[in-house]
Amino acid sequence: QVQLVESGGGLVQAGGSLRLSCAASGRTSYNHFKGWFRQAPGKEREFVAALDWTSSNRYYADSAKGRFTISRDYAKVTVSLQMTNLKPEDTAVYYCASGGIGGVSDAGRYAYWGQGTQVTVSS
Repeated sequence: QVQLVESGGGLVQAGGSLRLSCAASGRTSYNHFKGWFRQAPGKEREFVAALDWTSSNRYYADSAKGRFTISRDYAKVTVSLQMTNLKPEDTAVYYCASGGIGGVSDAGRYAYWGQGTQVTVSS
Protein backbone atom coordinates (compact mmCIF):
# COMPACT_ATOMS: atom_id res chain seq x y z
CA GLN A 1 0.00 0.00 0.00
CA VAL A 2 1.06 3.55 -0.74
CA GLN A 3 -0.38 6.48 1.16
CA LEU A 4 -0.46 9.92 -0.44
CA VAL A 5 -1.33 13.11 1.42
CA GLU A 6 -1.73 16.41 -0.39
CA SER A 7 -1.40 19.86 1.11
CA GLY A 8 -1.17 23.46 -0.04
CA GLY A 9 -4.52 24.14 -1.63
CA GLY A 10 -6.51 27.28 -0.95
CA LEU A 11 -8.11 30.40 -2.35
CA VAL A 12 -6.11 32.72 -4.58
CA GLN A 13 -6.87 35.55 -6.96
CA ALA A 14 -6.37 35.18 -10.68
CA GLY A 15 -2.73 35.70 -11.56
CA GLY A 16 -1.58 34.40 -8.20
CA SER A 17 0.44 31.34 -7.27
CA LEU A 18 0.07 28.25 -5.13
CA ARG A 19 2.32 25.34 -4.31
CA LEU A 20 0.85 21.90 -3.75
CA SER A 21 2.78 19.14 -2.06
CA CYS A 22 2.22 15.41 -1.87
CA ALA A 23 3.90 13.26 0.73
CA ALA A 24 4.17 9.55 -0.03
CA SER A 25 4.57 6.83 2.57
CA GLY A 26 4.15 3.11 2.86
CA ARG A 27 5.44 0.75 0.21
CA THR A 28 6.38 3.55 -2.13
CA SER A 29 7.55 2.33 -5.48
CA TYR A 30 10.36 4.33 -6.96
CA ASN A 31 9.70 2.88 -10.41
CA HIS A 32 6.40 4.61 -10.79
CA PHE A 33 5.30 7.99 -11.94
CA LYS A 34 3.95 10.55 -9.53
CA GLY A 35 1.20 12.59 -11.09
CA TRP A 36 -1.18 15.43 -10.43
CA PHE A 37 -4.74 15.36 -11.69
CA ARG A 38 -7.64 17.70 -11.10
CA GLN A 39 -11.39 17.50 -11.16
CA ALA A 40 -13.75 20.43 -11.42
CA PRO A 41 -17.45 20.13 -10.53
CA GLY A 42 -19.36 18.33 -13.24
CA LYS A 43 -16.22 17.44 -15.16
CA GLU A 44 -14.06 14.37 -15.52
CA ARG A 45 -10.76 14.04 -13.75
CA GLU A 46 -8.01 15.37 -15.99
CA PHE A 47 -4.26 15.04 -16.15
CA VAL A 48 -2.18 18.02 -15.09
CA ALA A 49 1.44 16.90 -14.75
CA ALA A 50 3.57 13.87 -13.95
CA LEU A 51 7.12 13.06 -13.04
CA ASP A 52 9.08 9.86 -13.63
CA TRP A 53 10.44 9.11 -10.18
CA THR A 54 13.49 7.33 -11.58
CA SER A 55 14.58 9.63 -14.40
CA SER A 56 12.90 12.84 -13.22
CA ASN A 57 11.45 13.35 -16.70
CA ARG A 58 8.44 15.65 -16.55
CA TYR A 59 5.18 15.61 -18.47
CA TYR A 60 2.56 18.34 -18.65
CA ALA A 61 -0.92 18.86 -19.98
CA ASP A 62 -1.14 21.68 -22.52
CA SER A 63 -3.10 23.73 -19.98
CA ALA A 64 -0.21 23.47 -17.50
CA LYS A 65 2.76 24.10 -19.78
CA GLY A 66 4.56 27.32 -19.00
CA ARG A 67 2.60 27.92 -15.79
CA PHE A 68 2.98 24.79 -13.64
CA THR A 69 6.15 23.03 -12.57
CA ILE A 70 6.29 19.56 -11.06
CA SER A 71 9.28 18.69 -8.91
CA ARG A 72 10.37 16.14 -6.35
CA ASP A 73 12.30 15.81 -3.15
CA TYR A 74 13.77 12.35 -3.46
CA ALA A 75 14.88 12.08 0.17
CA LYS A 76 11.52 13.17 1.58
CA VAL A 77 9.55 11.22 -1.04
CA THR A 78 7.44 14.23 -1.87
CA VAL A 79 6.29 15.64 -5.17
CA SER A 80 5.23 19.24 -5.54
CA LEU A 81 3.30 21.25 -8.07
CA GLN A 82 4.18 24.93 -8.30
CA MET A 83 1.35 26.76 -9.99
CA THR A 84 1.74 30.31 -11.27
CA ASN A 85 -0.44 32.72 -13.21
CA LEU A 86 -3.50 30.87 -11.98
CA LYS A 87 -6.78 31.30 -13.83
CA PRO A 88 -10.38 30.79 -12.68
CA GLU A 89 -10.55 27.72 -14.92
CA ASP A 90 -7.84 26.12 -12.78
CA THR A 91 -10.37 25.86 -9.95
CA ALA A 92 -10.71 22.18 -9.04
CA VAL A 93 -9.84 19.54 -6.51
CA TYR A 94 -6.26 18.51 -7.16
CA TYR A 95 -5.21 14.93 -6.58
CA CYS A 96 -1.80 13.36 -6.24
CA ALA A 97 -1.42 9.87 -7.68
CA SER A 98 1.17 7.15 -7.91
CA GLY A 99 1.43 4.67 -10.77
CA GLY A 100 1.12 5.66 -14.40
CA ILE A 101 2.93 2.71 -15.93
CA GLY A 102 1.80 2.41 -19.55
CA GLY A 103 0.00 5.73 -19.62
CA VAL A 104 1.41 8.68 -17.72
CA SER A 105 -1.65 10.88 -18.41
CA ASP A 106 -4.24 8.12 -17.97
CA ALA A 107 -5.92 8.27 -14.57
CA GLY A 108 -6.82 4.60 -14.90
CA ARG A 109 -3.13 3.69 -14.84
CA TYR A 110 -2.62 5.09 -11.34
CA ALA A 111 -3.22 2.69 -8.47
CA TYR A 112 -2.90 5.04 -5.53
CA TRP A 113 -4.55 8.39 -4.91
CA GLY A 114 -4.53 11.05 -2.27
CA GLN A 115 -7.66 12.56 -0.78
CA GLY A 116 -7.42 15.74 -2.82
CA THR A 117 -6.93 19.39 -2.00
CA GLN A 118 -9.19 22.22 -3.15
CA VAL A 119 -7.79 25.02 -5.28
CA THR A 120 -10.09 27.97 -5.90
CA VAL A 121 -9.07 30.85 -8.16
CA SER A 122 -11.23 33.95 -7.99
CA SER A 123 -11.55 36.36 -10.89
